[in-house]
Amino acid sequence: MNIALILSSIAIFVLLALSAFFSASETALTAASRARLHQMAQAGNKRATIVNRLRDHSARLISALLLGNNLVNILASALATSIFITLFGDIGVAYATAIMTALIVVFSEVMPKTIALRRAVPVSLFVGPLLPPIVALFAPAVAIVNFIVGSTLKLLGMGREEADAARVSDAAQDELRGAIELHSEDAGIIRHERQMLDTIMDMDEVELGDIMIHRKNMEMVDCSKPMREIIDQVLGSPYTRLPLWKENTENIIGIIHAKDLLRALIPLNGEYEKVDIEALAAEPWFVPETTTLRNQLNAFLTRKTHFALVVDEYGALMGLVTLEDILEEIVGSIEDEHDLAAIDVRSGKDGSIITRGEVTIRDLNRHFNWSLPDEEAATIAGLIIHEAQIIPDVGQAFIFYGHRFEITKKEHNQITELKITPVEH
Repeated sequence: MNIALILSSIAIFVLLALSAFFSASETALTAASRARLHQMAQAGNKRATIVNRLRDHSARLISALLLGNNLVNILASALATSIFITLFGDIGVAYATAIMTALIVVFSEVMPKTIALRRAVPVSLFVGPLLPPIVALFAPAVAIVNFIVGSTLKLLGMGREEADAARVSDAAQDELRGAIELHSEDAGIIRHERQMLDTIMDMDEVELGDIMIHRKNMEMVDCSKPMREIIDQVLGSPYTRLPLWKENTENIIGIIHAKDLLRALIPLNGEYEKVDIEALAAEPWFVPETTTLRNQLNAFLTRKTHFALVVDEYGALMGLVTLEDILEEIVGSIEDEHDLAAIDVRSGKDGSIITRGEVTIRDLNRHFNWSLPDEEAATIAGLIIHEAQIIPDVGQAFIFYGHRFEITKKEHNQITELKITPVEH
């Protein structure tokens, strides 16, 4: 009898050790950095490759670990109950319950999971090669369990795998955003770098209508003007590409490049009227204003061009966008010796700023670390009109989103300048 008790006791401790192994494996494989493991696998680490393969089938893996964990815990508890009933009679059930609960919680759950959380990658690399045989052993039982779970969820109207995949994708993006925010708070990333990463994450959500140069601010060339005036305008412009229009500004017939014009002028020896400006113009490229930044960036790279005209759903010209505009959304303003001076924002002594109405909300948020919404309007003037539901007059002021907006200048129905003052709470 004593030998049987000793063997049963040894079996209990072995089962508790197995329980700790399953608990640590589940936590480590869940918490380990996917990016780091991917990098290690790319570098040739075979253990990392095994772990990544296991995580590619996470539902089957977790089910096998949970099944194994519960199996050894129940078996250990049953053996302990048998031992304590033999030693103490019926009261042994209470003793077994108390002791096994303490042992399982401390040594098979909390301690291994704590170690796995602190050393997620090393632990996952250690347990990874040991798990494929276990997953294969429990595969039939796991298949039955997953079938029962799937059938039950289907009866309850829960989402299918497509919805689960979408949620996983959204969760991954949220996790990445949270990591960026966390590191920026810890001074691991300066604000400018955080803004670059945030913009890259948002490239599928931001549309060209949010960043384009509005048609009101576009510099265009009238092909009906005398050639001397056209040459002076093109060569005197800070831009190398200018839209060419005919009869009306909606009728864009081409894009004039300053280099092409210079090449055409050199052999003419001053006889500039011989230049056929329409023949020099490149074919215009029109893109919808709802195109996302990522799609437009890919389109620029594919077509090997840097300039596109933006139109609305009716084909009306809305503005233009360049490759530089998209890059500036990511890295911030890119200025050279030919760029116009930036005079969009001026700071006041009272903590306020004076800005033009056409300045984009995204630029203000990025520059001042604000969080003004840009879902309903692209510019700060548009946001005021949307919130006020009127076209305000000079001197009117509004308070929303923690800021006071005062109209300081206006031309016709357009807000041209305003004063923004953060409101103290």
